[in-house]
Amino acid sequence: MAKMRPPCATLLILILVISSAPQPSQSSFNQYRTLLSLSHSLLKRVANLRAERGDIAGSNRVKLISQKLERGLGLGFFGLAWSVGSLGWDYMRNYAWRDHQELYGAVSDLNELMRCLNELMRVDSEMGRATWVGQNYGNVLSVSKRLFVRLLKVFSQSGALREVVETVEREVVNGELLRDCLEVGSNDLKGLIQVFKDLVLQYSPSPSPDYGRDL
Repeated sequence: MAKMRPPCATLLILILVISSAPQPSQSSFNQYRTLLSLSHSLLKRVANLRAERGDIAGSNRVKLISQKLERGLGLGFFGLAWSVGSLGWDYMRNYAWRDHQELYGAVSDLNELMRCLNELMRVDSEMGRATWVGQNYGNVLSVSKRLFVRLLKVFSQSGALREVVETVEREVVNGELLRDCLEVGSNDLKGLIQVFKDLVLQYSPSPSPDYGRDL
């Protein structure tokens, strides 16, 4: 029978593992915290909107997405800080160097979504916004589907991040999550996309100086 390590040795190994893990920057920590905050705000309003419509099942699905985001990105200060460092390192090692083209494409899709939201936010009447969504929703949905395909290629390994992407994709494609997000708040959705794009750019060397620039 193998001997158990003494507690002091186990503690020493734990300290070495933690101290050798990549440390998240303050900027990265703030981005992840903002991403979680905007996601929760937006999803809470969508859940309430669906509950008001009597769509309790749809409301519960959105609440589940919010819970998956917490598990995927880390819950609490230490959990979030650890996730930022470890996820960033795992991403660079397992994904980024292999899937540059998908990352470049994801940034391009995110820029296109930002352009659509900027256009929607310039409409100053409720009727005008409803008309815009009716005319442009198909294109916005098409870009979003393409983005999810790219992200699932990048996050090809099973795990919390892939599970989050798959869950959100299903709700966007089959549950009209994107339409509901447009209805309850374009500002939060735009902010969410911007922060996510900034995080993607951290792991995606730009092929040109203006690659990640908003258009």
